Amino acid sequence: TKNTINTYIIMKTYLATFNPKKNKGVFAISLVENPAMEGYFVALKEDKEIKLAEVDKEQRILMGLVLEPNKDVYRNQDGKEFFLRFNEETIKELSHNFFRLGNQSNSTIEHVNSNKINGVTFVESWIVENPEIDKSTNFGFSYPKGSWVATMKIDNDEVWNDYVKTGKVKGFSVDAMLS
Repeated sequence: TKNTINTYIIMKTYLATFNPKKNKGVFAISLVENPAMEGYFVALKEDKEIKLAEVDKEQRILMGLVLEPNKDVYRNQDGKEFFLRFNEETIKELSHNFFRLGNQSNSTIEHVNSNKINGVTFVESWIVENPEIDKSTNFGFSYPKGSWVATMKIDNDEVWNDYVKTGKVKGFSVDAMLS
């Protein structure tokens, strides 16, 4: 018989919290190739549609997941590995604060400040209340209650042609200051 050794690595899990008196919250939402929340707005493979949420190609509108509640998101900061988790209430507070502060046009490519992009803005945002009848289900998504979903309008030709149409970016990812 073979001896099997199971090795388990235990990583800390932190619950993200938001206090508008102490933290900025979500101050930008970036277009990225590999979103931490694993919510993609465009993913085509061998002529088979996996997920395509180009809401309107002529109007250049994308829909995608911003944050999902109770999902452990792997992080590695300076060699320290951990999981980060958001609850429903924090996600709702972050989404409201994002628009309250007028951050809907703050976007970058891959979180790089020198890649700040003009000509893109979030034009719609909501918290999923009922996953079975949520607007996002019309586009093939299935997000749990409490998820933050948003639509982005892209008027920037370079971003649309060089990043979205080529698949270099596939989803949204938040830039945030939290506790």
